[in-house]
Amino acid sequence: MGIQCFKDGHVRQSIMEDVDETTLLKQMEWEKIPPPPKPKPPTDKVLAAKKIQSWWRVTLVQCTLLHVTLRALIIQCWWRQVLARLQAKRRRAALELCARQLWAAVRLKSWVRMWRVRRRYCRLLSAVRIIQVYWRWRSCHTRGFFHGSYELTTSQLSLELDIFLGSQICRITDCILFPIKN
Repeated sequence: MGIQCFKDGHVRQSIMEDVDETTLLKQMEWEKIPPPPKPKPPTDKVLAAKKIQSWWRVTLVQCTLLHVTLRALIIQCWWRQVLARLQAKRRRAALELCARQLWAAVRLKSWVRMWRVRRRYCRLLSAVRIIQVYWRWRSCHTRGFFHGSYELTTSQLSLELDIFLGSQICRITDCILFPIKN
């Protein structure tokens, strides 16, 4: 047995019985609702009012759509400005990174060039020093010489030393006494 309720307030009851494999269905009859009355044809005033109302609704909808369109346009312009600022900020950051990398590369190249020039300078300086040592040794041996004599006695040593350096002569004479122990 089942009872069903509908929105319009009608109730339907179903009873199911099994009799020799035959199902009998009993239903309560529906309450009958009278049909709605037929509408009267509209008058000229009603038609004119409907036209005015439809025109006013169209005008309101157009005004609303215009406002919505303007607001959407304002939001779009604002969003485009935000995107442009973000893009400019990213572009500036990329340029700064590129400039920093370029500056680092230039600095590294400069250091390498400085190191190579310094190494070459140190080699040249070493070669100059070697040449100067040999030149000084040669000029000292060719320009000047020593000449000397000594006399040795039991109690003293007499030295005479002459050093000739080009046009200059240096003469050293000295007498060194030996201490004699008995």
